[in-house]
Amino acid sequence: MSRADVRSEIAAGRWSAIGRHTVAITTSQPLTGEAALWHAVWESGSGAVLDGVSALEAAGLSGFTADHVDVAIPANHHVHKLPGVRVHRRRDIGPVRGAGIPRTTVEWAAIRAAQWARTDRTAVLILCLVVQQRLVAPARLLEIWTTTRGGARRGLLRQVIPDICDGAHSLGELDFGQLCVDRGLPPPSRQVVRTMARGRAYLDAFWEDIGLLVEIDGGHHARALAPVDDALRQNDVTLTDAVVLRIPVLGLRLECDAFMDQVVRAHELLTERRAA
Repeated sequence: MSRADVRSEIAAGRWSAIGRHTVAITTSQPLTGEAALWHAVWESGSGAVLDGVSALEAAGLSGFTADHVDVAIPANHHVHKLPGVRVHRRRDIGPVRGAGIPRTTVEWAAIRAAQWARTDRTAVLILCLVVQQRLVAPARLLEIWTTTRGGARRGLLRQVIPDICDGAHSLGELDFGQLCVDRGLPPPSRQVVRTMARGRAYLDAFWEDIGLLVEIDGGHHARALAPVDDALRQNDVTLTDAVVLRIPVLGLRLECDAFMDQVVRAHELLTERRAA
């Protein structure tokens, strides 16, 4: 089809021009889904690619929808502003996937999406979804993060990306002891070994004198069959007349005070019961 054919269709009202490079063959607007992503890339300027959450959506991310399109463009290129499109000028856009809609690779897009998110909770949610949906290998995301310089939320991301990508390391347990001391609680026994119905179990933080157990769930606890094993262990402990509180390690990063308030209340309540 020639340019003249396209102009004829537009003149006849069968198609609509919605930019310098984009034609809609229906009259339905605004554009949504993949059409909106293509439109943002075509119309934002030379060299534009999807980035951040928009690049993740194009890569298959589900369970999260942004109200805008993120586009990266070389810093020295002219930008055409579009409603609903957030343009990020970058000296180095980084690796780009050319198949389908041009976009930054998942590992870079995930980190930038977290940096550009409106809230800390949203930033962490995006990173969790990317890893849980296997859009990127955790080791790869962690590797790229270690090479990243600057950007927003550096302190938070320095904590949560290792938590999400390498949750098998007990960072949560190591932090938790000091949090207890800071709240005026006696330090719990940690990594206590107990023989349960299904064999030996390691308990993260245990006040044996009052029967209070706190389990710190790292990122690995949400993967594969880990929730099944965790539930069996928690039920075994509960059947010994102990109270079990669970804290995701990300909870210590995002809602530390709220979780520690629960620990303090549980400790006070069980202490009173034992004294009665």
